[in-house]
Amino acid sequence: MKIPIYGTGKNIRDWLYVEDHAKALIRVITSGKTGETYNIGGHNEKTNLEVVEAICLLLEELAPDKPNGLKSYKDLITFVTDRPGHDLRYAIDASKIKHELGWVPEESFETGLRKTVKWFLNNQSWWERVLSGEYRLERLGDKNE
Repeated sequence: MKIPIYGTGKNIRDWLYVEDHAKALIRVITSGKTGETYNIGGHNEKTNLEVVEAICLLLEELAPDKPNGLKSYKDLITFVTDRPGHDLRYAIDASKIKHELGWVPEESFETGLRKTVKWFLNNQSWWERVLSGEYRLERLGDKNE
């Protein structure tokens, strides 16, 4: 398996932990003004390569027993041709949701990424089913978790 990175890996995105995103949506629904638009961001602009390298470092720590004699998770990184017209940067201004609704992310890039990697390591049977095509929109856990 390889980890594909488009182009030079310098495409920039603003990264946000999924639970922070969900909490922001709830804040918009419960406190936002009807008809207003609120950008939700993590204030964590990183290149795709920075994100993948951070994931590899976490895997070195959290899953040190590598498959098939792999020496480093970074050895899985491969660069692939970027699609035509692919944006190099997706930037947003999330200051409005902070100033008007008082919402800011609770997780940093590092803590959110660590939680995400741990989740995937602890739920291997789920993502294997996704990759195989067996998964059919089943929900993990229950609403009381």
